[in-house]
Amino acid sequence: MIGVLTGFAIIGVVIAVGYVVQRLRILPADAPTALNRFVFFVASPALLFAVLARADISVIFSSFLLVTVISVVITAGVFVLISRLFFRRPVALTALGAASASYVNANNIGLPVAVYVLGSAQFVAPVLMVQLIVLAPILLTVLDVSTRGSASVKAILLQPVRNPIILASLAGFVVALFGWHIPDPVLAPFVLLGGAAVPVVLVTFGMSLSGQRPFPPGSDRREIIVATVLKSVLMPVVAYLFANFVFHLDSMHVFAVVVLAALPTAQNIFNYAFRFGVGVPVARDVVLLTTIAAVPVLLVTSALLAPS
Repeated sequence: MIGVLTGFAIIGVVIAVGYVVQRLRILPADAPTALNRFVFFVASPALLFAVLARADISVIFSSFLLVTVISVVITAGVFVLISRLFFRRPVALTALGAASASYVNANNIGLPVAVYVLGSAQFVAPVLMVQLIVLAPILLTVLDVSTRGSASVKAILLQPVRNPIILASLAGFVVALFGWHIPDPVLAPFVLLGGAAVPVVLVTFGMSLSGQRPFPPGSDRREIIVATVLKSVLMPVVAYLFANFVFHLDSMHVFAVVVLAALPTAQNIFNYAFRFGVGVPVARDVVLLTTIAAVPVLLVTSALLAPS
């Protein structure tokens, strides 16, 4: 349990630093935009390439990969259905809300939780692969096409070529798939640059909280509540039901897949929202609220499902 609490404590401190930096005006007013661009175009691609290039393919395509996919699809689908019936928001905002309800923080929270609670960082690999190779390209394509005001086939096909995060993820996956060994001196710059991604995203997230009122009244509040409840409650419940009753996974894998499904919304969603100027308050507040909610959810999950 110390791993869960430690991971959240580290994240909270770094977010608080960003908040203080913005409040004290230590950096220029346009610093959040500049930092976000650095993360989007440099640090995150380097991190994702380094992580995926060293991933174990046999673990990535493990028995609970389908459970991960199903829990994501069902949770995101429920949000889209609710959004279409009650919110009637634009496509980009609906996609952002669905991602907020189903895209887990597999890096800066998932990795320490996997190491200290599940016993191996490799449990995170299937989640990373689904999100980076499938979900992120779909989300970024929808955001890019909808904000540009066109939906041409050419724009969709060229999306991977124009997006550094997708390119880096695919490159890392290919390296892992073929078992290529990248010499440490060659991989070291990617590791070094990638090490800046998580703290800079968290600092930028903290800076965005300064001068803002979290959980604002109005239509965004409904989407924030729905996305938070779906992410914190529905997604881990769906993962448990399918892992235990449909696929009959052993107790350790049931515990692992539910823990990963219970992780909070990734800061990447806020990063994408900020980048495309869509649904920033929704992404920001869902990330914040699910991060807070994840502590009791993970504690309850561990108490009920952790193998003895």
